[in-house]
Amino acid sequence: MHNIKDIRSNPSKFKDSLKKRFLDLDLNKILELDESNRKLIQEKENLEKEKKDISKSKNKDLFEKSKSISKKIDVLENKQKETKVNLENILSSLPNIPYDDVPVGKDENSNLEVSKSGNIAKFDFKPKSHYELGESLNMLDFDLATKTTGSRFVFVKDKLALLERAISNFMIDVHTNQNGYQEISPPLIASENTMYGTGQLPKFENDQFEIKFDDKNDRKFLIPTAEVILTNMVKDRIFQLNELPLRLVASTPCFRKEAGSYGKDTKGMIRQHQFYKVELVSIVEPDNCLVELDRMTNCATKILDLLKLPYRKMILSSGDMGFSAEKTFDIEVWLPAENKYREISSCSSCGSFQARRMKSRYKNKKNETVFLGTLNGSGLAVGRTLIAILENYQQSDGSIKIPDVLKPYMNNLDKITKK
Repeated sequence: MHNIKDIRSNPSKFKDSLKKRFLDLDLNKILELDESNRKLIQEKENLEKEKKDISKSKNKDLFEKSKSISKKIDVLENKQKETKVNLENILSSLPNIPYDDVPVGKDENSNLEVSKSGNIAKFDFKPKSHYELGESLNMLDFDLATKTTGSRFVFVKDKLALLERAISNFMIDVHTNQNGYQEISPPLIASENTMYGTGQLPKFENDQFEIKFDDKNDRKFLIPTAEVILTNMVKDRIFQLNELPLRLVASTPCFRKEAGSYGKDTKGMIRQHQFYKVELVSIVEPDNCLVELDRMTNCATKILDLLKLPYRKMILSSGDMGFSAEKTFDIEVWLPAENKYREISSCSSCGSFQARRMKSRYKNKKNETVFLGTLNGSGLAVGRTLIAILENYQQSDGSIKIPDVLKPYMNNLDKITKK
């Protein structure tokens, strides 16, 4: 959410900043609504003062005038509320402003590579895809999931189910024991207000799975990511400086309609309606957001380093970033079957954009109450990590070697083979 005072003080700068998002903004409409809103507030306050003065005078001859003023106040109040709602609806639909060093571009084609890490394995056979390997092992079943539920779901079975759980537990252990995050087991359902706080609503309502309740006004949604529920833990709160930074981690199922990805990645586990993800959230002073973004990204890449999976780090362009982000690093893992890197984590700084929507504040060094800074990132997507292990650790006979760091979580199993 943007501060209307900032827009009002420098409208051309705000418009230029949002041009980097390739947004056709009707700034005049915003400024007109803002001016109308402030004018109606002023008129209402003047009438309230006049009514108060009449009341103090105790002049019975002015009784009818007081009644007339009350009616005018009611009309102005309703009009002002309507104007304010219209203004807030427009402001809440505008994305965050990209940070200065974010490359300007419409889509992923303008993303820039920052670094590469790890060695890409050379196979003496043609590497198979994760879904070919999983189906050959009889441990991934997409057909059964289609029968019971629908497309973009999968049954993960036997040793691959154990591997999936091992990946999640390993990530949580690293983030809590080594990276200083506090583990949270949160609700998997979020209210309409909570979804608004992190920017999923109102703009991306079509991407969400809404739950039906008897009371149609009680709107709730399955979480698309744990970011939503973890970040909203600071909603409507004022923190003391010594309580920051707050670093949280959760491993949860996530639910997404993938409404805008029709026809993309229809085979395999890359783009599912339901998937597991280990999510990192940081709550910091706004001035520390970019330092924290580097720290968070390093925490995510550490998992890939320990798993000995090759990856690269990308900075996303202004047009490819998420709605609430001011700067985003994507981590892309190497998938041999596709012969390319694919996203496995996205780490974003949101500045005070989400905090303003959530009314999340803290007392700074000057004892001023100001908005917090929020960050979120995948540490990592569990399903995509499973995919990367299957493809990078596959053997010529279709078996899968277990990465050394995961063996303690896999009953010291060395290899997954077909029964």
